[in-house]
Amino acid sequence: MDTEKHIKKFDKQVGIYERMRNNDRFHKHRSALFGGAYGEVLEVAVGTGLNFPHYKGVDHLTAVDFSKKMLESAEKEAVNHPFPVQFINEDVEALTFADNSFDTIVSSLSFCSYEHPGEVLNRFNRWCRPGGRILLLEHGLGRSKVLQVIQKAVDPLTMRTIGCHQKRDISKIVGDSDLEIMNLERRVFGAVYLVEAAPQR
Repeated sequence: MDTEKHIKKFDKQVGIYERMRNNDRFHKHRSALFGGAYGEVLEVAVGTGLNFPHYKGVDHLTAVDFSKKMLESAEKEAVNHPFPVQFINEDVEALTFADNSFDTIVSSLSFCSYEHPGEVLNRFNRWCRPGGRILLLEHGLGRSKVLQVIQKAVDPLTMRTIGCHQKRDISKIVGDSDLEIMNLERRVFGAVYLVEAAPQR
């Protein structure tokens, strides 16, 4: 994967994500899942900060994104919220944190774009403290065969244009990782995944 070209695809989408602040079709899913984030929190692929309004128990947020333009938008949004935020402009697949650094790790709609999503989850397993939580809101393969056929057909186009895979089996990716799945719900024809996982040592 050409990382620089991949980043530029997301740079071009900043305006779309900023408009989602007033019309976010994932709002109720974010609220249901990310209201449980607490303590020292890492959010990867933070985008424009759409999850910020849903954080209730965050003491400090480390917000990571490989798109500088996305991160600049998130910085502007952060002033509207009470918790301190450290912003890091980096690709999570190249990022390093000490083991046991965070109480909660959050990802929303980012596992469609990673080259090695399983390896990212295994990093989360190391970075999350014992007793902590990894919270994932992701999209992927739906339940019906018809929907899966459509998703697989459009996958090359969406990956080429917006950097997003449609056909990833999120349940399998998480299940094959080092994480322990505590709860997994599938909504919207099974194509939206709400995952609560815990680290295993």
